[in-house]
Amino acid sequence: MRLLLIEDDLRIARPTMRALSDVGHEVRLETDGVSGLAAAHTGSYDALLLDVMLPGLDGFEVTKRLREEGAQTPIVFLTARSALEDRVNGLDIGGDAYLVKPFELPELFAMLRAVVRRSEVARSARVDFGDGAGLLDARQRQVWWRGQPVGFTAREYALLETLVLSRGRWFTREELLSRVWGPDFGGAARVVDVYVSYVRRKLSAEVLLSSRGLGYRVP
Repeated sequence: MRLLLIEDDLRIARPTMRALSDVGHEVRLETDGVSGLAAAHTGSYDALLLDVMLPGLDGFEVTKRLREEGAQTPIVFLTARSALEDRVNGLDIGGDAYLVKPFELPELFAMLRAVVRRSEVARSARVDFGDGAGLLDARQRQVWWRGQPVGFTAREYALLETLVLSRGRWFTREELLSRVWGPDFGGAARVVDVYVSYVRRKLSAEVLLSSRGLGYRVP
């Protein structure tokens, strides 16, 4: 993989770069948010590894700007900020995963493989759902319903995309929580129900089926 690491603490950046390089990845390092954002604009990367507390622009601002510009590169936050509010915010604004420092390298490697794999599948996916009334374009992260574009928050979209790309499969709340909110999310599983209701309101109640003991699915 070709990776961009944006990290100002060289005590973390150097061993992380070394470990990633040792397993065959090509890594570029930037040490502040401004240069990191510029590097993201000028290079083609399989994933971004991004600290939150950066000089210049913080990691959340870098992510917001990239997502507003339409960038789809997977973003993994590597940060000491472990508060629930930070984790939720990071994922809501477009991050794909959130890893709290100190972390174990095998966990980082596995997380990278997972987010890049999901990204590769998503980029090739343009899927009909809802008996043809809905269309999800994962490359553009856009949803149409009855021919009209529908606006979703990043979390609402991630929930719908997970279900549409595995259409017909039941997902428990816990599975959706791990996939959409991340394995480190400490909130209640019932938040899934809340976001399902948001998606249903914007589309149709029949789009997301639910069953006690099974969870949710898109038929």
